[in-house]
Amino acid sequence: MSRQAASSPRREDGTASVELIAVVPFLLLAVLAAAQIALAGHALWSAGIAARAGARAAIVGRDAKVAARRALPPSLRDGAEVSGDDGVSVRVRIPRLLPAMPQLAVGARTRMGSGDGP
Repeated sequence: MSRQAASSPRREDGTASVELIAVVPFLLLAVLAAAQIALAGHALWSAGIAARAGARAAIVGRDAKVAARRALPPSLRDGAEVSGDDGVSVRVRIPRLLPAMPQLAVGARTRMGSGDGP
């Protein structure tokens, strides 16, 4: 057996650790991106629910803006824009995981029809 073949396992002792350390930042970035996408989806879903709640309130003669704002989760109420012109529109800011990320907003709109058909 040659000396080179006998010493090769010693050369690879730390490669798994180095590879793991190199991959960890990319894994963290992927988790951060997935969590931010989940927050955006939650904000969009909540805006849709709030818009529908506002439209239902307007149909029965209540204040659509108040109902829509109350339907939002407390974390999304600050900075939410609710309008009740020709339906109910709700626009909320997406929570940011990192302060350096740009501030984005999503919104939903519900129209109130006359009930005469589609």
